[in-house]
Amino acid sequence: MEAGWVGGLERRRPRGRFSGRATRLGAAILVACACALPWLWVLLGSYRTVVEVVGSGTDKVLFCAEMEEGEEFTLSFVHSVNRRPVHDTLRVARDHLVVVRSKYDSFGAGMPESSGAEGHLSWDDDGWMVWTVNRPIPALDLFVGREAMHSVSIRGVEKALAELVEPGTSISIRTTSRSRVERWKRSCLK
Repeated sequence: MEAGWVGGLERRRPRGRFSGRATRLGAAILVACACALPWLWVLLGSYRTVVEVVGSGTDKVLFCAEMEEGEEFTLSFVHSVNRRPVHDTLRVARDHLVVVRSKYDSFGAGMPESSGAEGHLSWDDDGWMVWTVNRPIPALDLFVGREAMHSVSIRGVEKALAELVEPGTSISIRTTSRSRVERWKRSCLK
């Protein structure tokens, strides 16, 4: 019997803790992980603030737009009593919205008629009344009206809310942070 052979099988002498093949495989896995980590961070870790329109009962995202903190958008609708347009301007904050002002051309039920502790009423150059309030809110909850023609205008894109849900449905407009992958899955407007 030759040395190194036991029962017809070659007995290998250990060369340390791992064989050369295992060491090369481990090194390859380590290099692959090191190369993948920056890409994972770019894909998953790049969080941005977004404004979402969600179904109140379902939390399903109906519309999404990337926005910077301090950026503004408009919610427009037709007032239910005087049937005149109203444009509410909202500002994006990190974890909430701020109702900046309402703009309207005619008084109606619930529309401010003078300045007071809650806000300041003025007129712009076109004769529209501007109610400036700067009121922080966690989210804006509303029922999409049948005749109110609710719409949001974000970054030059106007979206009719009745295209997203049936009139009479409750929705919520809110801010949140989403990763690049989440924004891609929700088709967020850039």
